[in-house]
Amino acid sequence: MYAIPPIVSMRMKLIDLTLDSPASNLAFDEALLDESEERESSEYLRTWESPEYFVVLGSSNGIHEEVNHDACRADAIPILRRHSGGGTVLQGPGCLSYCLILRMEGECSTITGTNSFVLERIRRALEPVVGQQVQVRGFTDLTIGSVKFSGNSQRRRLRHLMFHGTILNDFDLDRIERYLKLPSKQPSYRQNRAHREFLTNISGQPESIKGALAAAWNATIHAPALPLQRMRSLVRERYDSSEWIYRL
Repeated sequence: MYAIPPIVSMRMKLIDLTLDSPASNLAFDEALLDESEERESSEYLRTWESPEYFVVLGSSNGIHEEVNHDACRADAIPILRRHSGGGTVLQGPGCLSYCLILRMEGECSTITGTNSFVLERIRRALEPVVGQQVQVRGFTDLTIGSVKFSGNSQRRRLRHLMFHGTILNDFDLDRIERYLKLPSKQPSYRQNRAHREFLTNISGQPESIKGALAAAWNATIHAPALPLQRMRSLVRERYDSSEWIYRL
């Protein structure tokens, strides 16, 4: 169905799992990375989609520079901070999230090499689903023409890395205008456009997008021993911690 050949040497396991809170979903990605780093386990592709809206700051984003805090408070929108870089985003229904855990070898030995390798593979995977040309633009964006539908970031350990991102396919874009300010750092192609002018949804259905990603990474359904205890510890120590969230 999808034209991209599998990576035959890759031992990729597929986890399609949405947990019961935004903090748990963010912490699970980090827990997967930690488990892979410690145990030299298989590489992973995880997909998930939150049923509730929440704001996520990148690890070095300032909350008052990036977020309309009063609007979030008025509408009871949680604000969290992830442990990877990149910009501040709003996630929720219609925003498919994915996470790759990869070994830091070959094309993934460097930050720039990883960006090129992963984004090119995802770009090629999504084009048949979208039915239009997909481009890699800016820092780590996927676009149709000059409008963005996917933002991505990575976190690196000694031997493994996490590359994760979001794909807008049926998202309420007006909410982004309400809860997020214009980002403090912008790629040049954005040209200071408002969120509603800069962002778009793609036409693919979630199952088609997930199928394309799984085919691109040769990922198969697997039920590993999930790192749930580690995830719960990370939620307590970091993702539910005001100290962590409001540290900048």
